[in-house]
Amino acid sequence: MYSFIGYYSLILGLIISLPIFFFSIKNLKNNKILDNKIISFSFIQLLLVVISFFGLILSFVHSDFSNETVFNNSHTTKPLFYKISGTWGNHEGSLLLWLLVLTLFIFIFLIKSKNLLKNYRILTLLFQQIIIIGFFFFLIKSSNPFNYVYPIPIEGLGLNPILQDPALAIHPPILYLGYVGSSIIFSSVLAATTLDYISKTWAIHIKNWILVSWIFLTLGILLGSIWAYYELGWGGFWFWDPVENVSLMPWLALTTLLHCVLVLEKRSALSSWVIILSITTFTLSMCGTFLVRSGILNSVHTFANDPERGLFILTFLFILIFISLFIFFVFHKTDKQNLVSFSLLSKETFIIINNWFMMYFLSVVLIGTVYPIFLDVISSEQISVGPPFYHKLIIPFLIPFLIFMAIGPQLKWIKSKLEGKLYLVALFILSILISFFILRNLGTQLLLNTILIGSAFYLFFITTRDLFSKKFKNIAQNLSHLGFSLLILSILFNNIFSREVITNLKVGEKFKNDKFQIVFNDLKKSEEKNYISFKGYFSIKENKNEEKLEPELRVYNQPNIITSEADIKTTFLSDKFITMNTVQNEEYFNIRYQVKPFILWIWLSVLLISLGGTMSLFKKKFYEK
Repeated sequence: MYSFIGYYSLILGLIISLPIFFFSIKNLKNNKILDNKIISFSFIQLLLVVISFFGLILSFVHSDFSNETVFNNSHTTKPLFYKISGTWGNHEGSLLLWLLVLTLFIFIFLIKSKNLLKNYRILTLLFQQIIIIGFFFFLIKSSNPFNYVYPIPIEGLGLNPILQDPALAIHPPILYLGYVGSSIIFSSVLAATTLDYISKTWAIHIKNWILVSWIFLTLGILLGSIWAYYELGWGGFWFWDPVENVSLMPWLALTTLLHCVLVLEKRSALSSWVIILSITTFTLSMCGTFLVRSGILNSVHTFANDPERGLFILTFLFILIFISLFIFFVFHKTDKQNLVSFSLLSKETFIIINNWFMMYFLSVVLIGTVYPIFLDVISSEQISVGPPFYHKLIIPFLIPFLIFMAIGPQLKWIKSKLEGKLYLVALFILSILISFFILRNLGTQLLLNTILIGSAFYLFFITTRDLFSKKFKNIAQNLSHLGFSLLILSILFNNIFSREVITNLKVGEKFKNDKFQIVFNDLKKSEEKNYISFKGYFSIKENKNEEKLEPELRVYNQPNIITSEADIKTTFLSDKFITMNTVQNEEYFNIRYQVKPFILWIWLSVLLISLGGTMSLFKKKFYEK
C-alpha cells in the first residue's frame, strides 16, 4: 500500500514538471512579477516527493518485504531507528532523498528571492528542473525504490551492521544538504551568467546558499569521520578512502568559491572564478554520486554495483557539463568597468594565491581517487593510492598555504602597506620557536615538522589576536580560521605522537612493554535483540595510571556478520582506544590498543569552523568594510 502510494507520487511529481516548464517559459516573455502558478506547482511537486519519501519510510517501518528495497535492506528484528534510517542507507532510498532535497531547495529559493530579477528566478528554476527531471528518470527507470517482489518473502536480508550507527544514520541527510545545495548554486550561476546578472547584488544573494551548502557539507564530513573513527576499528579519523575523498573534493571547491564570492561582493572582481567554481562544485558532487552509486569504488560506504546506473549518471553529468560550459563561453562577458586593479600586497592577491593552493590540493585528491580507476580500465592493473601519496604531495604546500592564510586577512583591499606589520614577523618567529621546543626530541623529519607545526601555530596566534584586538569585528571569519588552525595542529600532533600496541592474548594473559601493560581479565557473552555480544574486560596500566576498557565483538543474526566495537576513553588531551578481533581457529584474540592525542580537538575544531560559517549566515556584514 505504502509502496503503491510512493511510486505513483513519484510519477505524478515528474508529470508536474510539465506545467512548471510551461508557465515558466510563458512568464519569461512578459515583464510582470513571477506567476504564482509557478510557485504553486513547485510546492505540489515538493509535496508529491515528500509523500513518496514517507511512503518508503513507512514501508521500512512496517517491514513490507513486498518492496524490494525494504527486503534487501531491512529485517524484522532491526530496531525502529535503524529501520527509518535504512530508508536512505541504500542506493535507491538515498537517491530519493537527493530528489527530495532538490525539490525542497528550489521551492525555498523561489520564496527567498522575491526581491531579485524575475527572469533570473525563472531561469534558475528551469535549470534546476532539468536536474530534477534527470533524477526523476533515474529513479523510475533504473533505481526504483518501489519495485515489487513476488512471492513476498517472510524475512528481509537486513542492513550491514556497521552501517547501523547513530552517526551514520544522520550522516547522509546532512551530507546531501551540502551536496544538493551546490545544485542551487549551479542553477543560479547559469541563470545569472545567461542574463549578465553576475554582480554585487547577486553575490550577496548567492553567498547565503554557498554558506548553507558549505556548513552542511562540513558537518556531514565530520559525522562520517567520527563514525569511521569508532566504528571501523582502526583508530583513525581519515584514511583517504575514495568515498571520503568524494566528499572532500566539493568541500575544497566550495571553500574556494566562498572566498571568491566575498571578493565579488566587495570589489566586483573574480567573476570568472565564481562561475567556474560554482560549476566545478556541482560537477564534483555529481561525480561523487557517480563514483559511489556505480560500484566502481571499493569501499564500505558504497551502495550499488550496477554499471548501468553509473552510465546513466555519467551521461547525465556530461550533458550538464556541456550546457554549463556552453553558457560560460557564450554568455559570460567581463565587464571592464567593474574590473578593479589591486597591488600584490592586498587582500585580493592573497585570496587568489590561496585559491590556487586549494585547486592544487583538489587536483591531488582528484588524481589519487580516479587514477586507480583509469588504470584498471586501461591495463586491468589494480592499485590503491594510500596516505603516503597524499602526504608527500600536500604537506610541503600546506606550509605556504597556512602562512598566506594567516597574513591575508591582515591586509586591506586593493593595496596595503608594510608599516605596522612588524608583529607578523615576530609572531612567525615565536611560532617556529614554540614548535621547535615541542618537537626538539623528535628524531626524524624535525625540520619539516617544525616548520609545518610552526605555520599552523602562526595562523592560530594571528587569528586569536584578531579575535580579541579588533573588538569582535570579522568574528565569523576569525572563528573559522581559528578552527582550521586548531584542526591542522590537532591532526599533526595526533600523527606525530600517537602510540600503538598490537598483540594476541587469551583470557587471563597479559602483555607488557616499557610503556604499557595490558591485562585480559575476562570475556562475557550476552544476547541482544538482533545480535550476540562477546565483551572483553581489559586493564591498561601506564605510568601508575590504570584504565578499564571493554571492547566488544558482535555476531549479528541478519545478515550473519561479526563486527568489532571499539571501547574509547576520551579525555581533554587524548583518547585511549582498544579493539579486539578473533584469531581464526585459535582461542586467542587480536588486541589493538592505541593512545590517540588530540582526537577531541579534531572534532571541536571542525565544529568551530562550522560555527564561523553559521555566524556568517546570520550576520549582515561578513567582513568589515
